[in-house]
Amino acid sequence: MKGSTAYRSIQKRGLHIGLLPAMAAAVNPSTPITLDHDLDVLPEAGRRLTISQYAEHVDDLAARLWAAGVRPDERIVLYKSANADIWMLAAAASRIGAVVVMLSPALDAVTVAALLERVQRPYLLTDGPKLDLLAEVPLADLTTRVIAVGDERPATVALARLAGAPRVRPVVRPLDEAAVITHTSGTTGIPKLVVHTPRTQGRRLVPQWRLLSLMRKKETVAIHIPFVHSRMVAAMSLALLKEFPVLLMREPDPSHVAEQFLRHRPGFVEALPNSLMEWEELTEDPRRPFASVKTFSSTFDAIHPRTMSRLLRASERRGARFFQIYGQSEVGPAVGRAYFRRSAHQANGRCVGWAMPGGAARVRVVSRDGSTPSHHNPGFIEVAWDGLAKTYFAEQERYDTNRHGLWWRTGDVGYRTRSGCLHLLDREVDMIPGVHSSLEVEDVVLSRLAELSELVVVQGPGSRPVPVICTVDDRPLDRDRWRAAAAGFPQLADPVQIPQAELPRTATLKVQRNALAQRVSQQPHEAP
Repeated sequence: MKGSTAYRSIQKRGLHIGLLPAMAAAVNPSTPITLDHDLDVLPEAGRRLTISQYAEHVDDLAARLWAAGVRPDERIVLYKSANADIWMLAAAASRIGAVVVMLSPALDAVTVAALLERVQRPYLLTDGPKLDLLAEVPLADLTTRVIAVGDERPATVALARLAGAPRVRPVVRPLDEAAVITHTSGTTGIPKLVVHTPRTQGRRLVPQWRLLSLMRKKETVAIHIPFVHSRMVAAMSLALLKEFPVLLMREPDPSHVAEQFLRHRPGFVEALPNSLMEWEELTEDPRRPFASVKTFSSTFDAIHPRTMSRLLRASERRGARFFQIYGQSEVGPAVGRAYFRRSAHQANGRCVGWAMPGGAARVRVVSRDGSTPSHHNPGFIEVAWDGLAKTYFAEQERYDTNRHGLWWRTGDVGYRTRSGCLHLLDREVDMIPGVHSSLEVEDVVLSRLAELSELVVVQGPGSRPVPVICTVDDRPLDRDRWRAAAAGFPQLADPVQIPQAELPRTATLKVQRNALAQRVSQQPHEAP
């Protein structure tokens, strides 16, 4: 089977992650998958696998889950320590027709308990550290059965004890029924559970299939995305069907990332914006860990021009590019654009791209007040296509409030230029009186101060915009340099500096602006 044939099959029959490893193995059984850590569920498997071996492990684990009692149409919550086996276990559960609910390891016990209750007595697939975290949660009441990776625990079924279970024929989920459920960031409370079907997952491959087609050689694709993230489904599917060697990374520490990149020399890097921002310091590494990278790709959140520019300058590849795709869990990739080495530093970070061709998403901007959306009067950004998530699990009314016929209201505000470029200014809930765009302020000031590792503008006391900053190595901020860099934004209050480690983040690494605003309002304000 050719990769293009498999891709066309997915566009017709949907993407079933339980079938994907075997499908990719049929394309090229020797495609390598390298990990930067051991698999919790199969530590003896090692860190270098072929896709054929990977598919065999998925089939084995599917048989074990069946032996543990999991059946088609039943829901299985996957909540365990961060590890590449999360995606392997999700594929195994999907292979026997179960609906996989992926929960971030970063969620706390209270949140997990609430989501287990919402999912209505699912199976829970977890591990020792998470069972310790859930010690006060009444799992016997909230779940049908607890299946454990690693050491056996009381009142659990140990997956290791089921090794050698009889293999089971794969079960294909209906095209438009729930297959995988992920969750939103949870910036305003308990996360929403986003339902993806085989059809919606398959459609989301369209934009980046074309992007990967630009790579003429079978170069290593390095993926550093939370293993439970909805983007992980597309990233793995695309790389494996294109027969690209895959480097799956868990560890975010820049020094570790540098070692991995120097060892494996990826030509394509897929990571979330906050990870890439954290890796900016590697652009000064004399070993040049980014030298081999031809394409950087970042999805879902907007990324600062400074980050793109520094990464591109650190590549030694001719025609190096940074491809940014804007979207969210509910809509998948909506618009995108490429940046290049010579112009990235001059880019308008609020321009997140154009609609992509070939049956990808359509985007519109709807007025908030009856006037035409514009730079000075941004409107609601809405998206329509077959890739939209089907619903929020057990919260249909909540989903319906954002669905307007074919269109999904993203919660972001912006406008489109005459050329059709979508400009994202802010989340509607994050808009601050007197500030045209908090994200724009952050873009501009970050580009002027290399010593800043993060800058977030939040609403402070009296509705005044307060810049919260973190610096490289938590060094003290040079106030004179700050005043010069922020001179164009006189409405800003004095900056508040906090250690990088104290920056509140969601399970998907986004800065929790609400939590940050609350912290700012509660602490004494430091004079400049």
